[in-house]
Amino acid sequence: MFAPAYLDYNATAPLRPEVREVMAPYFEARFGNASSRHEYGRQARAAVDRARAQVAAAVGAHATEVIFTSGGSEANNLFLKGVCGGRRSAGVLAVSAIEHPCVREPARQMRRAGWQLRELRVDGQGRVDQAGYTAILAERPALVSVMLANNETGVLQPIEVLAAEARAAGALFHTDAVQALGKTPVDFHRLGVNGMTVSAHKIGGPLGIGALVVDKRVDLVPQIAGGGQERGLRSGTENVPAIVGFGVACELAVAAQRAEAERLAQLRQRVEAGVAALGGEVFSLRAERLPNTVFFAFDRLDGETLVGKLDRAGYAVASGSACSSAHPEPSATLMAMGVEAEMARGALRVSLGWATVAEHVDGFLEALAMTVRDLRQMTACSV
Repeated sequence: MFAPAYLDYNATAPLRPEVREVMAPYFEARFGNASSRHEYGRQARAAVDRARAQVAAAVGAHATEVIFTSGGSEANNLFLKGVCGGRRSAGVLAVSAIEHPCVREPARQMRRAGWQLRELRVDGQGRVDQAGYTAILAERPALVSVMLANNETGVLQPIEVLAAEARAAGALFHTDAVQALGKTPVDFHRLGVNGMTVSAHKIGGPLGIGALVVDKRVDLVPQIAGGGQERGLRSGTENVPAIVGFGVACELAVAAQRAEAERLAQLRQRVEAGVAALGGEVFSLRAERLPNTVFFAFDRLDGETLVGKLDRAGYAVASGSACSSAHPEPSATLMAMGVEAEMARGALRVSLGWATVAEHVDGFLEALAMTVRDLRQMTACSV
């Protein structure tokens, strides 16, 4: 069997060595507060400004449109709550049925505050249902949020089309692009969205830093008040080392995106072929997907059990979203796609990244074959 491997990049990616190197001085010699007026502060401010420009360039935005946050969850909350909180009266808010919990939960909070929440259905492949979308737009929602790439299936949504339709209906449009950045082209202005969320730790940057890219014409109510940093939209002393790392990670990920997409797509196909040979079902095969993501299940085999046994064999995979894995319920994404609860509960996700090589995939498939064989034998004996 080959060496153990980390195959859970959609949860988080290992920090790139180049990112660690560029961050190091900002923990030590260049430790200043970016709001200070002395030389230490000026060094920190220059570093933040440079990183802001790097993030903006990576997503086709202007630097003034980038608001640094503690991560994707805060950015999503800022936009949804910030838009809804700025309205004189509650209206209609629409989010897709396959959103990450950090979009679903603030949307539900807005419902408790009086907003009418509409859920956008998806088809059996995990794509937004066009007829249902058109019907909800007829209700003139104030805000629509649809993720660019699903964190479990990897399915890509036609955001440019959906955003244009929302704009024609008078709605603001937000997209969570956390999983998409670095894996597929992301362009804020080309997509035509009003708000977009990105995060560093999915692309080999540090944990705890993300950004909301926002059209400056959108009025947002800040969710954190204080010293007025980030144009007053996100107060708090800037996390300079993390921001610096985010900027460099963006440059590295975007520069390698096309070549990496081709390389990872080949490895993904290898995983899919191996799963199929074992009788597994790969979800969303007919949809456009991220090149690094495989979501699959085996009939009557429990996903959490598979994850545990593969972990002991030295292979880190996931049973779904890392943010909901502590609650082993059926995948909300698969349930929205119409997959039966038992199959949805058994789903496994393999997500590849910058340090994944063919030997990792081959070793994983060998371990998976042995694990599936053993569990099937145990199941047969218990019947």
